[in-house]
Amino acid sequence: MKCLLIASESAEVLFHWTDLEYQRNIQEQYGASQEEGEELPAFEDILSTLFAPIIISYSTMEDSYTSFTTDNNHIYVLHQFDECLYIAVNGDGEEKEDDLRRKMYVMKKMIEVMFGMVTLSGTLLRKELRPQDTEQRIRLWKHLQNLIETYSHLRENDQSFLVEAVERLIHPMLCEQCIEFLERRLVQQLNSSVERAGEEVLHAFILVHTKLLAFYSSRNASILTTSDLLALIIMAQNMYPSNVDLDDQSPEVTKSFYTPEPSPSSRDSGSSGDLHALEISPPDPSTPRRVFLDISLKDGLYPMMPHSMYCLPLWPGITLVLLTKIPTSAVALSVYKYLEDFDKLEKRLREGQGSSAAARSPLNMQDVRCKLDKFVKALGPSELQSAQLQIVWTEFKNRAFAKNGPGFNKDLIPWCKKMKTQLCGIYRQCFLIDSTDFPQRLSPGLQEGAQAMMQEKLMDWKDFLLVKSKRNITMVSYPRNFPGLVHFICVDRSSGQMIAPSLSITERTTSELGKGPVARFIKSKVWGLVRTTRRYLQKGYSTVTLRDGDFYFCYFLWFENESGYKLDSVDIPVLPDDSPPIGTLACDYYKLLRYYSKNHKGETVKCYELLTVHLGVIPTEIILQHCRQLASKLWEPSRNPLL
Repeated sequence: MKCLLIASESAEVLFHWTDLEYQRNIQEQYGASQEEGEELPAFEDILSTLFAPIIISYSTMEDSYTSFTTDNNHIYVLHQFDECLYIAVNGDGEEKEDDLRRKMYVMKKMIEVMFGMVTLSGTLLRKELRPQDTEQRIRLWKHLQNLIETYSHLRENDQSFLVEAVERLIHPMLCEQCIEFLERRLVQQLNSSVERAGEEVLHAFILVHTKLLAFYSSRNASILTTSDLLALIIMAQNMYPSNVDLDDQSPEVTKSFYTPEPSPSSRDSGSSGDLHALEISPPDPSTPRRVFLDISLKDGLYPMMPHSMYCLPLWPGITLVLLTKIPTSAVALSVYKYLEDFDKLEKRLREGQGSSAAARSPLNMQDVRCKLDKFVKALGPSELQSAQLQIVWTEFKNRAFAKNGPGFNKDLIPWCKKMKTQLCGIYRQCFLIDSTDFPQRLSPGLQEGAQAMMQEKLMDWKDFLLVKSKRNITMVSYPRNFPGLVHFICVDRSSGQMIAPSLSITERTTSELGKGPVARFIKSKVWGLVRTTRRYLQKGYSTVTLRDGDFYFCYFLWFENESGYKLDSVDIPVLPDDSPPIGTLACDYYKLLRYYSKNHKGETVKCYELLTVHLGVIPTEIILQHCRQLASKLWEPSRNPLL
């Protein structure tokens, strides 16, 4: 009984995902109110009718609510992102408010990775999320639905997505060999080829299911954030789902599904209310996906910069991913700078600052005018979008800079908005519309060569890697040094990496925790512990110890400097209930904490988390001693996976 819906302020459905149980429940409720013999409307129309009162009340109330529970115990969580309202619903008790809020933020993150700065314009984003062509809309929505299902599956079954950190395969020798191979053979050969069509490979990494075997970034590349890397792993898993255990298949393994056809409208190319059975063909590995990722340059952070993502399957469960810089990426940098300039100007105009204040401020509009004139001229008037930008920009200049014009006052605010919309339109033209056919990309031959090189390198290791991914770290050696320790998760938030023993819950696989019900029970306790610690962290607690039946749980969050010395504890900020979820995928909460923990300007601060599960019979003082020893042992240089 799950649903996720994105709607405009006018209650138009921009995207929806529901599980089969929720869909049947809604259709049965709606059918009961229909006259006998009357056909049900299209499912999208039913959702629109059902949610319209909620959307309208949310947008019209002065103090909007963020969640509510109905008489039948359905939980609704709502959040407004710019001009889009996200609504998440759960009716089976499997998800709490925090889970629903996290799902909404992750959906927003995936949309940003797919559409980039177009998400900054509500008008353009509505066009992207709800294309006029019916078949195109169905396929886009199905792709987004697959992404949210893939994420939900990983969050429920993969420890790395539970704590939102990357898990590396622990095999230093092989990791080092693969990184060296990526650097000296693969990336060098790709970037020196004439068949790369102007693209440059910036990052290359190897995934074994969701675990990272090796990661290489070129010297020209910015650091890839943990948030972006986790989003890319979701996309790779969506393209090539892992079937780690036949007993525990991912929902993405089956690619045949039923989707209700959207209702006909004046903008549609025609449709009926019947259910459509769409067979989604497997992705063409040679066709890259356009993705928009954050980059850090000397002059600051630039979010949502365009890249091409090549996902090359080596064997089932093992994938090579290449991220390339595209030749026209400089346009995106310029667009972002100008968007920032108009944002700052709009803010100052709202605050009532006039042209004299603008002249004294760091934002020099004369300088912006000069640079933007050159930018518009370089684009040329041939494209419709470029011509529209030129018209709006000319009108803006006439109002702002002309001697007889109104100048810099609040009347210029609507024109700031129009300029931002036009700039986002240029971005859309360059990186979304023109990228559909990918005229510029690594040639298929070049991709096949890279695939073959990597397969040859890992041929003798592939079976080992697939087994290793299931049991990356085992608990065999830990009970000797830490009697009573059942499980642990340690996370280095500075690097975005985590270490934890494998948790296998299928009947086919035996681990130190047993198999089947026993391992499943421990897993449920671990997942519950993470949820509990996040609630306490939100309330400002960095240490949690609690007893639950036969188990004793501990959680610690602490900071260290570069030398490894623990820093004095700081007051963790208390967050409101409707704040962004704690984690890194949707919003980097730990970046905020590192800022809070800085005692001296320029000091590098590292942030760590440790969660442990002990048997309850172990004395508390022994458990705390174990936690201290375990934390220092896990990040010893000899045990730290090679970067």
